[in-house]
Amino acid sequence: MPKRTRFTTWRPLATAATAALVATLLTPAAADAAPRESRPVHSYDNAIREAVWVDTGLDGDRDGRPDRVAVDIVRPREPARQGRKVPVIMDASPYYSCCGRGNESQKKTYDANGDVNQMPLYYDNYFVPRGYAFVGVDLAGTNRSDGCVDVGGRSDIQSAKAVVDWLNGRAKAYTTRTGTTRAKAAWTNGKTGMIGKSWDGTIANGVAATGVEGLKTIVPISAISSWYDYYFQQGAPLYDSGPEWLSDYVNSPDARAKCAAVQRKLVDGAPRTGDWTPLWTERDYVRAARKVKASVFLVHGMQDLNVRMKHVGQWWDALAKNGVERKIWLSRTGHVDPFDFRRATWVETLHRWFDHELKGYDNGIDREPMADIERAPDRWTTSKTWPPSGTRAATLRPDRGAQAGAGTLGLHRGHGTATFTDDPKLSETDWAAQIDKPTREKAGFVTRPLTRDLRLSGSSEVTVTATPSTPTAHLSAVLVDIGPATIRDYADAGEGITTLTGRTCWGASTAGDSSCFKETKAKTADVDYTIVSRGWADLGNHASDLTGGPLTPGKPYTITLDLAATDHVVPKGHRLALIVAGTDKGLIDPPADRPELTVDLSRTSARVPFVGGAAAFARATTGAAAATPDATPLDGVRDPRTAHRVPEGSQ
Repeated sequence: MPKRTRFTTWRPLATAATAALVATLLTPAAADAAPRESRPVHSYDNAIREAVWVDTGLDGDRDGRPDRVAVDIVRPREPARQGRKVPVIMDASPYYSCCGRGNESQKKTYDANGDVNQMPLYYDNYFVPRGYAFVGVDLAGTNRSDGCVDVGGRSDIQSAKAVVDWLNGRAKAYTTRTGTTRAKAAWTNGKTGMIGKSWDGTIANGVAATGVEGLKTIVPISAISSWYDYYFQQGAPLYDSGPEWLSDYVNSPDARAKCAAVQRKLVDGAPRTGDWTPLWTERDYVRAARKVKASVFLVHGMQDLNVRMKHVGQWWDALAKNGVERKIWLSRTGHVDPFDFRRATWVETLHRWFDHELKGYDNGIDREPMADIERAPDRWTTSKTWPPSGTRAATLRPDRGAQAGAGTLGLHRGHGTATFTDDPKLSETDWAAQIDKPTREKAGFVTRPLTRDLRLSGSSEVTVTATPSTPTAHLSAVLVDIGPATIRDYADAGEGITTLTGRTCWGASTAGDSSCFKETKAKTADVDYTIVSRGWADLGNHASDLTGGPLTPGKPYTITLDLAATDHVVPKGHRLALIVAGTDKGLIDPPADRPELTVDLSRTSARVPFVGGAAAFARATTGAAAATPDATPLDGVRDPRTAHRVPEGSQ
């Protein structure tokens, strides 16, 4: 897979210019009369609830009939009576029956007529009274839909795209799964916004990458941008199974009986070698970012070890390159919905975003800072653009230390070598805890204590020249903030939140669909170090991201590891560390061998994006060297949990 552009900053000048032009054409009276916020004036209890089945044009289950996907709809009755059309908020998901949505794992329930009774989450409760329709789509092969799950491929994406087409009068739908009575979407103006967490948000990314007309905005939360990067990174396997396991996990019983051919394609097309195949090209939305017409409001946890931050950096940069209107929230959680870590502000912001993008209200959200970033638990800052203007990559170089312990990290080329042995029983937390001690399992390099704060923002990369002792070897590179802090405990089962017993309500409720959800609070941990960013690779992929091969023991190889995007301030008095090691337990699978690797420090470096670039790094590291390190291991979060295999939305 070719390298992707980094450190791109885009300013929404076109949007601002258009707004300014419109303002000059409006009289003050007209401008004052324009609505700025949708109000809950419609009855939720009396809303229209109905189901249609949309023809996808595919026959994934090979039963001789085009697949139809089930579409459950909740929409306000009053606009329909008045002949007014409404916009649509859509969540297309494989989880409506198998696994559930949200922190409370809600599933769809139905009344005696087969119409949806409980729609998971709060979107319908909150937005239907405000003049939106909410649409919940069962992906092909799940719940009440025909077809087969193909894990981000053509069937998954067409499941939702066909619904957008139907909402805009370009596709067929029926009132039943097998009948011939057509259903029309005369009640909508076709303006659609897609939202969803994890797999659901991934579908939003994929549909936007088709360029479908009528999709005005997407809100991908903890979403995948390229399915290869969910299962591998530069040849290194992140999980012990492929997409066929995930497809079987969410397929309905009917689909499991019919979808053996699709399962076989998933097995054959995703070899455990980590080589890039046409299957991954089909599921790479980044390469199609040039087609995206919808605006994007992206939300992700910077400690998400399920859908990892690499998905954010490459998708964000590709959207920036193509001038897409964007907004971003970055939290300190793991795989958590913003409804569960910043609830009130999130609902208000999402409301304003949809009002602006789908109803056309000039509420100013497009002129506000592009990024909201969580600096510490429940402490947020903003950035006008992201990464901020003035962010430039600095080349940092590791070197041997003057005393036993960790090596140094600075701007001058290093000398000599560092050697470590891969130990699959150890993780990044084990390496960081011993950063000031020489250990056989890592090579660690640390700056002087900082004399001022230093902000990293964007995606980094680490180039390593290493000589392996075996034909196979995996590499990990980790950036670490060494110093005391209180952080969200992303390694805990709640991934940075604790679920409480009290509830808050967001919208209207019915007997069958409550808008009230359990409250949460931050789950914190006091630590001596914080993992900032990570990256992994199979050294056998040194010549290409697309394919790998066996290594010649004793021969040096150079490879550049992509590190995940982040935004982190290393405070004054802390140190920044680079760790190079082998298998990162729980986050990548080990190689066939247990190699010893010798790193050539003169040919090893890290390119890290700092606000202020190399000059900011130099100014922050001009102080005195650290005192002799204490031999006591540093405290951090527990080891990363066993690798997730399901990009699931519930905790």
